[in-house]
Amino acid sequence: MLDETTAPSLKRALNLPLLVLYGLGVTIGAGIYVLIGAVAHHAGPAAYAAFAVAALVMCFTALSYSELTTRFPVSAGVAAFVLKGFRSHGLSRAVGLLVIAMGLVSAAAIASGSVGYLRHFIELPPPPLLALVVLAMAAIAAYGIVESAMFTAVLSTIEIGGLMVIVVAAFLIEPEPLAAAVTIAMSAADPAWWPGMLAAGLLAFFAFIGFESLANVAEEARLPHRTMPLAILLTLGISTLLYMMLAIAAVSVVTPAELAGSPAPLSLVFERVTGLPPWIMSLVAIMATLNGIVVQLIMVSRLMHGMARLGTLPALFGYVHPGTRTPLAATAIAALLVYLATLALPLERLAEATSLISLVIFALVDLALIVIKLRDGLPPEGTFEIPLAVPAVGFLACLGLLAAALWL
Repeated sequence: MLDETTAPSLKRALNLPLLVLYGLGVTIGAGIYVLIGAVAHHAGPAAYAAFAVAALVMCFTALSYSELTTRFPVSAGVAAFVLKGFRSHGLSRAVGLLVIAMGLVSAAAIASGSVGYLRHFIELPPPPLLALVVLAMAAIAAYGIVESAMFTAVLSTIEIGGLMVIVVAAFLIEPEPLAAAVTIAMSAADPAWWPGMLAAGLLAFFAFIGFESLANVAEEARLPHRTMPLAILLTLGISTLLYMMLAIAAVSVVTPAELAGSPAPLSLVFERVTGLPPWIMSLVAIMATLNGIVVQLIMVSRLMHGMARLGTLPALFGYVHPGTRTPLAATAIAALLVYLATLALPLERLAEATSLISLVIFALVDLALIVIKLRDGLPPEGTFEIPLAVPAVGFLACLGLLAAALWL
């Protein structure tokens, strides 16, 4: 374990707007640009409902994270939550490694998804193109937390703007998409509707993964007891609304089969609704996917750093460069592992693996909060607090979706 009195510390510099844009950057960049076609393939015109189902499952655990980040605002995040809840270094290490695996696989999925958009501009085979992408994003993540957070804030603003252009233009072309969405939702009474919806929901669940990464920058947040719950809940709420509107808009102008068959589905939708060349949306999508890679690398490297400070990973991962105030060794190793994962698995398998790992982690986080609440009683004054029923429902919801996913 590192000597806390002499080692450089992380810089506490992130305010609420930067935290929300960071959360939106990892969440939106991680999912919708890459997986809207795959979700539409399974759910058809009801793709928006798959995002609603995934968000409903996610909201209970998001509230658990909100309380835990105010109780324990440290970069170790989930590893610290599990350690405090179960008082087991072994379980803490195992869960921390699971989160690291999730972050690495998620970043690899985003990187793989970016290739379809990047090849509109750069004619390189996927392996060297992926190497360039991952190396460049690792350099940004290593440069400094304020600089990388500003980078993600700018890209998040651009990517959200691009999605809103699609939504507004599609609603102008098809004036009654919401009425059609209500009609589609009535199909839920048909049992044959649910297998495809559950498969789509598992993929859509991937599109929401990202809010939990905020827990790993709590140690770099200003006034974390106030800003962290707001940042987590705003990230989830904005993402849900945007995803549902975009899914309704996309399937109203492009068939689910076309979306599923396109390597750059949102570029296809953009071209259809605006008449502008698809490379414009491809450029926005590139920014979104690059953003997702950066924030996942930040999350993984901070978790490695935090676990090293807890003594559950080698001290090398806890080293903070005195100039950049970032964990350089952890960032470099994370980038290498992301690149290797992009070469090993296809996009949809990476997304499915991320979702399954996430469900296990989220269930453990909910359970840890239940244990802490029952054992320790009232939290310290000023802590964001939720009723015991919330993590209990979150735990059962995660187990239910996990069982459905394994059954499918």
